[in-house]
Amino acid sequence: MTHSATRSRPRADAWIAALALLALSAGGCVTRGKHESIVGALEQENADLSTRVRDLERSNKSLDEERVKLLDEMENLREVKETLASDIEKLTKTRDLLTEHLRKRESEVEELSQLKSTYSGLVSELESEVATGQIQIEQLRDGIRLNLPQEILFPSGSAALDPRGEAVLLKVAGKLQEPTHRIEVQGHTDNVPISGALTSRFATNWELAAARAARVVRLFESAKIDATRLSAISHGQWQPVAPNDDPKGRALNRRIEIRLIPTRKPELDEQAGGGGQPGTSGPSAQASPSEGVTPAP
Repeated sequence: MTHSATRSRPRADAWIAALALLALSAGGCVTRGKHESIVGALEQENADLSTRVRDLERSNKSLDEERVKLLDEMENLREVKETLASDIEKLTKTRDLLTEHLRKRESEVEELSQLKSTYSGLVSELESEVATGQIQIEQLRDGIRLNLPQEILFPSGSAALDPRGEAVLLKVAGKLQEPTHRIEVQGHTDNVPISGALTSRFATNWELAAARAARVVRLFESAKIDATRLSAISHGQWQPVAPNDDPKGRALNRRIEIRLIPTRKPELDEQAGGGGQPGTSGPSAQASPSEGVTPAP
């Protein structure tokens, strides 16, 4: 706008000069009054043009200011847009985390519900055995523990199941057919060393505890429990539940513990930072001690 107005001014001046020359060249034919009238009209038109140029210059300046203002507003809008996009991304991540958290909690509630159902079924099925102290059943945060004293399962120094113990274990197996839990059988002994003729079969309490755990696992497998859910572990004398100072304490330490561990969904294992179920084993876990049952550390 400024350049256009500037070009108009010399054009107007040139026009006035040309008319003046024309007037001079025809001086003999134009009266003084006529001349002054023409010059006055031209000067007025020039003044009008100058006013218009100033108006255009002011308008151009105003438009420039408006343009700068609009550019500032556009920059502000761009910053607001970026902020909103960042907020939306954060909210989306928060929503996804909450959704995952809710899904995890729902899975945990489902696990607890399965545990409660299994626990109630075991207590109901083994009510008489629980009442007489042949078995203890405890619901834990991460599963269920069944504690069976050695006296009802195995004769002293033996890994052969007593008929009473076998009957109790078969009742337990009947409640464990649903594949909602892994079944970990743990063998425990007191701290009395293996001696005499028994050393030819069991060098230490590790081997005795391993053989007893493996025997229970084999019984469960024969009761049609999927072998991939089973594992046999020996703790030997190293996880006592009572002091080994007297016969009563040693009797409490000679036991078989059966742990029922929920079969967790893969996504829960990933969230927990693990690649699978620790301690899970297949048929090899039911091997006899001479076949390589590995004692737990």
